[in-house]
Amino acid sequence: MQPMVEEKLQGLVQVQPVSFMVSDGFQWWTLESATKFGFLSLVFNEINQIVSSVTKAVFKDKLLVGVESDDELITEFVIDQMKKSTSNSFGYIVNSFHELEKVYVDSWNSEATPNVWYVEPLCIAEPERKPQKKPFWIQWLDQKLAQGCSVLYVAFGSQAEVSSKQLQQIAMGLQESKANFLWVLRKKESELLDEGFEERVKERGIVVKQWVDQSRILKHQCVEGFLSHCGWNSALESICYGVPILAWPMIAEQALNVRIVVEEIKVGLRVESTCNGMKPLFVKWEGLMKMVKELMEGEMGKQARKRVKQVAELGKMAMADADGSSWQTLDLLINELCNK
Repeated sequence: MQPMVEEKLQGLVQVQPVSFMVSDGFQWWTLESATKFGFLSLVFNEINQIVSSVTKAVFKDKLLVGVESDDELITEFVIDQMKKSTSNSFGYIVNSFHELEKVYVDSWNSEATPNVWYVEPLCIAEPERKPQKKPFWIQWLDQKLAQGCSVLYVAFGSQAEVSSKQLQQIAMGLQESKANFLWVLRKKESELLDEGFEERVKERGIVVKQWVDQSRILKHQCVEGFLSHCGWNSALESICYGVPILAWPMIAEQALNVRIVVEEIKVGLRVESTCNGMKPLFVKWEGLMKMVKELMEGEMGKQARKRVKQVAELGKMAMADADGSSWQTLDLLINELCNK
């Protein structure tokens, strides 16, 4: 990929000057490319600062070294390249906002380099779009709102693979919870559901087998909970729209995101589960049913819902015109870049 990007950069710099480049942290070679063409490099960090701080501490102090099991991914060579690249960049643009992680960002900027810059949550800054025709899943949510019902949104992202056995447990848990739900599944996964499931739950649940605009669902008035894998983009969207999370980590840093959501920020609950070594957690339908009921009807769910509304207001404040912390941070970043 690097040669192709540099070919595009070569053409770009011949037309107009380039001041800086923003790239994904996993594209570690972009620092080399930026240096080659004589401009600054910024890293966009799609995870939160808490995870970044923990990761840095682990590698700096060598707390977890060596392979512990046969199914553990070996990523040291990638991490080494990323550390070298990011530590020499101009700074991190972080997918979060200052009020959400104040202690961690202030600590990092006072003790570590490069600086981190918060410019999110951009999801709530997007202008309202009014399409000519509402998709059927929004029409269904509108119907539930008119009926005075609250709805649980269920989605596990685009990367995690859910086994057939686990899908059956999820379906049973949702069915027995008696909750209204909108469950987004890839078509190949939906084909693994028991025949007759959709018919049995049709009065209070739908399975959507196509891409959806997640932000439109989360900000719908009747959506009162999100059963999520806790990928950071999804978690941040849910927090900023004031929707409490029922957290179920599956891959990557999601287990740490769950601790942040449930224990640190206290805007969600954790799915009851059993752990099978290093493999993804398997959830039985009884445990899922119990926690869906707790999130949607129980006292812990009420507390998480109250707390997430408070945090959502902080997100709105961060994006407030001129005075918001994210706008102020963006101004500071631009000023520093212009002075280089």
